[in-house]
Amino acid sequence: MKPARPRRTRLTQCVIAVIGVAAAACEPVGPGTFDGPVQLGGETVSAMVLNQGRSSFNLYCRSCHGPRGDGMGPLGLHQKPPARDLRLGIIKFAAVPAGSLPTDADLRRVIEHGLEGTAMLGWHVPQNELNAVVQYVKSFSPRWRRGERAGTPIAVSKDPWGARTAEAVRRGEVIYHGEARCVTCHPAEVPASRLPADMRADAAEPRVTDSVYGPIVATDLARGTLRMGDAPEALYRVIAAGVGGTAMPTWKGALSEDDLWALVHYIRSLRAAHADNAG
Repeated sequence: MKPARPRRTRLTQCVIAVIGVAAAACEPVGPGTFDGPVQLGGETVSAMVLNQGRSSFNLYCRSCHGPRGDGMGPLGLHQKPPARDLRLGIIKFAAVPAGSLPTDADLRRVIEHGLEGTAMLGWHVPQNELNAVVQYVKSFSPRWRRGERAGTPIAVSKDPWGARTAEAVRRGEVIYHGEARCVTCHPAEVPASRLPADMRADAAEPRVTDSVYGPIVATDLARGTLRMGDAPEALYRVIAAGVGGTAMPTWKGALSEDDLWALVHYIRSLRAAHADNAG
């Protein structure tokens, strides 16, 4: 049984911020102040907003993401997984089709709530600063500066299964191991005799796959840490939208709403079973 992950506290955030600011003070100065408006994603952002965002970014984010947003901050260099390179213009867990630019709401959600199992804490950035940070983060990526717009958000639909949870789990198992072939990357949770004949020999283990971030290990959905948590809406969003920059595709439109939600129920059943066995 893995030890429990230490609970994040505001004190932890403050300690990290103080250490990061002290270390960042020794770094080369990052991008200069803005003396005029900038076009980001087809929208005009004022110099005042960007300069406010720069100041807040240096306080909250620079120690990990670095002054240039490349993930090479003094703390980010030693993190696993490493701090995100914001110049790419994508984040893994956005509510838009995988690979699309995230919406402002996506960026705010990650900043405010963080990512489980990573050094990315949830930051209580004052609301009057939060939008400015989001706009400044966008300024790092050439994609925003070229006028590319954010992807169309994928709305979380209503769960069509209602109280028919057991039926949904059975359908989800069929989708997971057969029609969607989730076991191509994620571990199988049924005997090998029930898997497709051409399935990989090591299907009991998560697969290492390529990504724009380098080789990554597919999440063990029964035992692993889910970055956005295991709430039904969060699972739906990840399955439907996919994971930006990775082999996890956008399933919205490829699977019916019934099947998307059946996968949600099946994954939650796997986690519940593992928790019961571990307990």
